Amino acid sequence: MAVDISRVGGPALVRGPARRRTSFVSLVAGWWRGSAATLVFLLPMLLVFGLFSWWPIARTVVMSLQETNLVGPAEWVGLDNFRTVLSDPLLPLALRNTAVFAAIAFVFGYPIPLVMAVVFSSLRKLRGLYACLAYLPVVVPPAVAVLLWKTFYDAGSGGVFNTVLGWVGLGPVPWLESADWVLPSLVMEATWAAAGGTVIIYLAALTTVPQELYDAASADGAGVLGKVWHVTLPHLRPVLLITLILQIIGTAQVFLEPYLFTGGGPSHASLTLLLLIYEYAFGSTTGGGDYGSATALSLMMAVGLALLSWLYFRLTRGWSD
Repeated sequence: MAVDISRVGGPALVRGPARRRTSFVSLVAGWWRGSAATLVFLLPMLLVFGLFSWWPIARTVVMSLQETNLVGPAEWVGLDNFRTVLSDPLLPLALRNTAVFAAIAFVFGYPIPLVMAVVFSSLRKLRGLYACLAYLPVVVPPAVAVLLWKTFYDAGSGGVFNTVLGWVGLGPVPWLESADWVLPSLVMEATWAAAGGTVIIYLAALTTVPQELYDAASADGAGVLGKVWHVTLPHLRPVLLITLILQIIGTAQVFLEPYLFTGGGPSHASLTLLLLIYEYAFGSTTGGGDYGSATALSLMMAVGLALLSWLYFRLTRGWSD
């Protein structure tokens, strides 16, 4: 009787490329059966994210190499838009103003939310009320806030701030009309408008600090400042590092305050990088309609912030432990 040796041992004799192909097909089929529902649910989100996030980024890269009015055919100009931006005498001025704005916001605006959060967390009563009051400026529409603060910044003796200064024999101060005062004035309003959100973040982080550590610090004779320095700040270090880089990125992209308050004046003293991008595309200072230069500067700014963020996280990698 003849014996079919191909059946001896059953599937164990199926080796080589055929078995590998069978295993791969089985693996793909199993993954598809387990992940099909996930892909179906993720597909709309991926399409929306790609359409409104990655597609504009790709278009920015393309437009930075073109001369276009967004209506007619685009003309490829290579790196001419970047050369135009780098040779613009307004670029160093806008870069300096943005750096000064960020520095003032760091020195005066960055510690204020932390101090407010520490003070609020030490209150036994009405803590929630004070937190709500601190967050209230965040929900005020920017246009309303600007109209309100323009009244405060009135350079005449009837302005709110100048009236208060007059009570102590100071002023009047030309808040928005002076090149020396305009950036600190904008930082003051921007801090008022945005500090509330950071206060809420710090208050949430302060709830994770064990009370036993404060008790131990009290037993060692530490005062309020000692508890903050040796207990509170070390526990908030990861949050402080994140909020710092977020503030750096946010202040580097400041646009709303100089646009609504001064339009970049007086004498370009409040012209920032983002406002210069707007001027290239839509403004009257540079003529407007230069979308190639606008996208070129936008791309340069995005790359610069990405490199700065990467360097920041590399340098502070061990600080959050």
